[in-house]
Amino acid sequence: MMKRLRRDSYLFSQNAPFVEELYADYLKKPTSVPDDWQQFFQQLSVNGTVYVPEPDHRAIRDEFARLSRESRHPVSRYESVLSQDAGSKQVQVLQLINAYRFRGHQMANLDPLVLRTVDHVPELELAYHKLSEHDLDTIFNTGSLAGPRQASLRQILDTLRVTYCGHVGVEYMHITDTEEKRWIQQRLESMRSTPDFSVQNRLQILERVVAAGEFEKYLHTRYVGQKRFSLEGAESLIPMLDELIQRAGEHGVIEIVMGMAHRGRLNVLTNILGKAPSNLFQEFEGIAEPSANGGSGDVKYHMGFSSDIHTSGGIVHLALAFNPSHLEIISPVVEGSVRARQERRNDTLGNLVLPVLVHGDAAFAGQGVVMETFQMSEARGFTTGGTVHIIINNQIGFTTSNPLDARSTVYCTEVARMVQAPIFHVNGDNPEAVVFVMQLALDYRMKFHNDVVVDMVCYRRHGHSEADEPFATQPVMYSKIKAHSRVSDLASDCLNDQGLVKIDDVDQMVRVYREKLDEGELVAPNIVIGSFEKPYWVDWQPYINAKKDEWVKTAIGREDVSQLMQRLCTVPAGLSLHTQVERIHKSRLQMAAGDVAMDWGFTETLAYASLLTKGYPVRVSGQDCGRGTFFHRHAIIHDQKDGHYYTPLKNLSKQQAEFTIFDSLLSEEAVLGFEYGYSTAAPYALVIWEAQFGDFANGAQVVIDQFISSGESKWARLSGLVMFLPHGFDGQGPEHSSARLERYLQLCAEDNMQVCVPSIPSQMFHLLRRQALRKLRKPLIVMSPKSLLRHKLSTSTLEQLCDGGFLPVIGDASAERRDVSRVVVCSGKVYFDLLDARRERKIDNVALLRVEQIYPFPKAYLQTQLNDYPNTKQIVWCQEEPYNQGAWSFVQPLLAELVSTEQSLHVASRPPAASPAVGYYQKHIEQLQALVNEALGEQGEARHRL
Repeated sequence: MMKRLRRDSYLFSQNAPFVEELYADYLKKPTSVPDDWQQFFQQLSVNGTVYVPEPDHRAIRDEFARLSRESRHPVSRYESVLSQDAGSKQVQVLQLINAYRFRGHQMANLDPLVLRTVDHVPELELAYHKLSEHDLDTIFNTGSLAGPRQASLRQILDTLRVTYCGHVGVEYMHITDTEEKRWIQQRLESMRSTPDFSVQNRLQILERVVAAGEFEKYLHTRYVGQKRFSLEGAESLIPMLDELIQRAGEHGVIEIVMGMAHRGRLNVLTNILGKAPSNLFQEFEGIAEPSANGGSGDVKYHMGFSSDIHTSGGIVHLALAFNPSHLEIISPVVEGSVRARQERRNDTLGNLVLPVLVHGDAAFAGQGVVMETFQMSEARGFTTGGTVHIIINNQIGFTTSNPLDARSTVYCTEVARMVQAPIFHVNGDNPEAVVFVMQLALDYRMKFHNDVVVDMVCYRRHGHSEADEPFATQPVMYSKIKAHSRVSDLASDCLNDQGLVKIDDVDQMVRVYREKLDEGELVAPNIVIGSFEKPYWVDWQPYINAKKDEWVKTAIGREDVSQLMQRLCTVPAGLSLHTQVERIHKSRLQMAAGDVAMDWGFTETLAYASLLTKGYPVRVSGQDCGRGTFFHRHAIIHDQKDGHYYTPLKNLSKQQAEFTIFDSLLSEEAVLGFEYGYSTAAPYALVIWEAQFGDFANGAQVVIDQFISSGESKWARLSGLVMFLPHGFDGQGPEHSSARLERYLQLCAEDNMQVCVPSIPSQMFHLLRRQALRKLRKPLIVMSPKSLLRHKLSTSTLEQLCDGGFLPVIGDASAERRDVSRVVVCSGKVYFDLLDARRERKIDNVALLRVEQIYPFPKAYLQTQLNDYPNTKQIVWCQEEPYNQGAWSFVQPLLAELVSTEQSLHVASRPPAASPAVGYYQKHIEQLQALVNEALGEQGEARHRL
């Protein structure tokens, strides 16, 4: 039989730390340990993991003794201990200790309802380790077990069972970092996982549990049958969050940003953040104030809130993010908001701003965005220095309670092991154990800056909402719940039995709390009343009060173009450029001089440089954004000899703003959510997310629907996020053609966002600068170019950058006004297909107009352009997308308003299709030729005449 030997070696009592340190050094750098030790570790290695067979104790003892004597390391303590450990049972005891560290959580008393039990874990039984009850009073060395160096086996077992099998169960032995494991081990074993709170602390915990329970009972009787997603069964969350905030303040944390779903949200808003009960009651009664921005608003259990809380370490600002019903999608949004706040404070380690995420057990196990968020946690462009994850483990998801249906893992927390996060399971019926675990979890996060998970196993006293009847689907579970005492009753009975509180005192707590609710008074403790100076805070007023039609100058001087491009094309001496990149740099210098026309890569990077040098930070992320999917950007330059990289946009001047660009992990949903969250906390920055291909954004549709398009209307949250969605029908098949323009346009209303399709490089330049320079903060959706990046006609001049601005509509300077009888209106790449055909066929009665901003629709601009052609009889909307896709459905009623009674409106497009594009290039060309012919009137009238 084989047993795994990890770096937390348990073979030899006092020698374990030495062997662990030596093995840890070996793993980092094998040559850092003596040759004889290298050979020993190599002999034990199988496929990179170290194993030893069932021990031959004499051989192992002799081998370690020899290596200890011959090693240059100071290990004289080995020889003395080895002589003491002559009996094989000593080794078995040490293996037993380690077994509890690995698997004790499986026997822990975690479930208040005792729905499922584990009869036994073989590795935790004496017989498994060739020990018996006859050995219980034998004295053994305790090795690295906290406490006395020697103890009877009975005492050792008692310590292990209390520590690892009580109301706290811990998974931490999967962590490979020895220091982290030892730290957790010491904290748990030194206190035997049992808190030692003062009487005052215990009474405070009781008071908070009572408040949590009474809040729910009060709402249950006052607003019968109304949805509130009660916290009953998980009331220990309230003292847990109280402790988190207070202890975070002691650690020096200044801001906490929290995300959570609906379960217990109203309780947290009232008992933690200090939302006035009177305001909450108005929401229940349907008489709450309308949204300040005139938007739609949202239900009460989705609303966010923020407040300032007194702690012994200073005032902590606590923000609860607004949250849609789509579970877990708030997680990356919170992380992005935290990252922006950290950067604003130059908090590179995450000591000042802390992310906290409250999850449900079913969602934590079931939603893929949880895994994506964990995957981001240590990535340099997205890390926030560790997140505290809290799981309200109701042991049910809506009506799914059987683990065989809910997941394929033992615990709902298995996904957290991927980043080696410690996982603390705790019985929610023991609020003191819950608070103790939170202390441990937060201290771990603040020391090691890694994610940590607290899994509070509890239950849900009512159905998914208070309108549900849970007995219909969970009769056994809810029979137990009905007979089960409330958390506050259990806690008060415990303290009463110990003589620490009288039942009359608890009744008084209840009366005082309910009287405050009756009066609508604040019930959350430590809330800061009044204003105080808040350094690093963002003044949102200029953005809130921004005018929709605000004009800003986006052109820059010729000298600025020359100087900025010179800096962008200057690299450190000795850096070996790729030959193609070197050619691009030379070409860009010629563009800056006005010798050749400007391409897209030139104007885009120039736009960033012009903003950075004026104090506007720029952040770009995407799966291939450093180079650019289509080899056009090259914001990051890679040395061809040793691979190190250089970012010119970071080296423009000493006074410039911060430029960050990250090739993201292969995720759309979490990364886009992160960037949205970042943009909501950094309105002063230009924040861009780029899809590798535009249609890949559909993997993040929840973020687009629930936040980007509707966040302002629902929650008055402003965002200036830019989405680059490469779009264009180039014959590359269904998945690399359309960015699904129609979906974004369908979401457009109430001036909620901007949708633009720039056709030339200068338009992109002015569009990006406009987005940053004006105070209006609306998401900007850009159908960005692919083949146009190198199209000979899709270029710009120096004059267009230095003398112009963004044009919502581009007219046709080459058409003779009086000769035009047909005006084709279009957007994007298809314009150049039409232009090529018109030139080739020498058509002189057709004008081509480009709508560069489709939403907000530039009605007045387009009307002005159409008025230039008084003899026009036909107006045609031309698009390269199929008839049922693209912009046609959106623009048709808008164009109809501009068509006179003497004119007719037509559309030229690909035929209606279920798929965005065809997969065969020849068919692609045939369709393109057909729609161009229809648009130009070469095959009679356009097909879909209205």
